[in-house]
Amino acid sequence: MEQARGYCNLHDGPHDAEAAEIVIVPVPYDGTSTWIKGADKGPEALIEASWSLELYDIETDSEVCRRGIHTDQPVAENRSPEAMAAAVKARVGGWLDKGKFPVVIGGEHSVSIGAIQAVAERHRNLTFLQLDAHSDLRPEYEGSQYNHACVMARARQLGPIVQVGIRSMDASERPVTDENATFFAEQIQDNTDWIASAIGRLSENVYITIDLDVFDPAIMPSTGTPEPGGLFWYKALTLLKAVVQNRNVVGFDVVELCPNEHNKGPDFLAAKLVYKLLSYRFQK
Repeated sequence: MEQARGYCNLHDGPHDAEAAEIVIVPVPYDGTSTWIKGADKGPEALIEASWSLELYDIETDSEVCRRGIHTDQPVAENRSPEAMAAAVKARVGGWLDKGKFPVVIGGEHSVSIGAIQAVAERHRNLTFLQLDAHSDLRPEYEGSQYNHACVMARARQLGPIVQVGIRSMDASERPVTDENATFFAEQIQDNTDWIASAIGRLSENVYITIDLDVFDPAIMPSTGTPEPGGLFWYKALTLLKAVVQNRNVVGFDVVELCPNEHNKGPDFLAAKLVYKLLSYRFQK
């Protein structure tokens, strides 16, 4: 097993950038978060936790790591959210042009904007699927259109969006919310009937952005803005598996891990979520 870990993990191993099918892009940025700081430590904590993953996935009967997972150097731009987004866009775009499957790990949610822009330039018939506690639909916040509260407003300029797990928003966001494409947390807790409706709103190609505060704080307390009433592990996986089975997922991100040195469980959850979604995506 020790030899397999060096070969397969989210950390660099013998799978170099050219051989790997999957590239992890860490973005340790936390420039616009408004409550608990520390999301810039999220990528490092997630990658550290990934070393403890069992690499065989029971559900898919696979070891997706054998496709090759290369961990890129972190995107270090932090002068402004606009500059950071441009750097992420360039980095992710470069990997897409080389035929790699990109996974961005944050960092606060604003790191997703550059990845969304890069994917939108290269894929038609594209929908953005957001799993999040917050709607992130403000046109600008604190003087920037690239604030973490504006992510889905930027995405919606490039294609349709579907929102899942929402349970917090500003009053100004409600009038611009598409009720037919928004699946509020309180409406989906007790059933899975909504999943077919959500998938029905997705186009052929899908980019997934996962803010970890979509999960209930009982299992994911390590976020900058934890909200009660979130999704639990298997509910989220049921949705993600169905999306992968029915649509072409072209990339995804996992953001807003704000690690707590006294509780490593959420770090492991984030690492396993990345690996699980990759297992679904490459099972075919």
